[in-house]
Amino acid sequence: MTKNIILIGNPIAGGGALKKIKKAVNILEKKGFNVRLMLTAQKGDAESFARQIIPEGQGELLVIAAGGDGTYNEVANGLAHSNIPMAILPLGTTSVLAKELNMPEDLEKALNIALNGKVQTIHLGRITCKTHNSKLLTRHFLLMAGIGFDGETVYGVNERIKKITGKGAYILNGLKTILRYNPSQITLKYNSEQKSGYNVIIGKASCYGGDFKVTPDAKLTDPYFYVFLMHQKCRLNLIRYISGIINKSHLKLKDISYFRASEIEIEGNAHIQIDGDYLGTTPAKIDVVPDALQLISSE
Repeated sequence: MTKNIILIGNPIAGGGALKKIKKAVNILEKKGFNVRLMLTAQKGDAESFARQIIPEGQGELLVIAAGGDGTYNEVANGLAHSNIPMAILPLGTTSVLAKELNMPEDLEKALNIALNGKVQTIHLGRITCKTHNSKLLTRHFLLMAGIGFDGETVYGVNERIKKITGKGAYILNGLKTILRYNPSQITLKYNSEQKSGYNVIIGKASCYGGDFKVTPDAKLTDPYFYVFLMHQKCRLNLIRYISGIINKSHLKLKDISYFRASEIEIEGNAHIQIDGDYLGTTPAKIDVVPDALQLISSE
């Protein structure tokens, strides 16, 4: 087992994150590990730190990402295509990846999995789309891409309210988005087929928004996505889709499509979020990057 650990932590992730990060460092050092703590100060720091780490020794380090899904996404983007394993320490507003990996919230138990869990080679999602200034951006994602209502909700989240209320900021803006809901149609091209709708969740993992499972068949270790596409436009239909997701009946609805694909092109004009953070707008191209990350899980 490696004795060298780099802990990349987001001190404002929520729930007394900085105190937990310092406690984690203390626990690891008492176990005899050499720990270097790298604290983020702004968006992009976690990815930058992870990229700096790679030349230091392939396979000789363990990186622990301490925060929420945004922090995990950045570290994964930084470590992608390296042999350095990544573990997570759930601290953030939403830790969907923690749910996916069956990671406990208890700090010591989560650290035990980080040190002794199973290293899995996983396939990442990759998306290319337009940013707000019309430049092309390509990023990897671990969990999902949400396009339409999903992306618009994240786009309008107030960061100040998010720091205070956590998930409440998403719920509040989701309600505001429903009230002004007037989406444009999007078209998906995949597997020599084409389908149109107004909202889509492209899942690389089964969990979504916590305990919800929009794409229950998706797995981090599978080289493809599961796609949940909502065909109808109006506000009442959106509410019906959301209700279906909440009560786990959404895949039985007649006006949705649910399918598997490894490459998808999306045309239209809609907002996009990946792993819970806003990214840009369509058109977009999404594909799977095979064997892109070494990730430690409880199983």
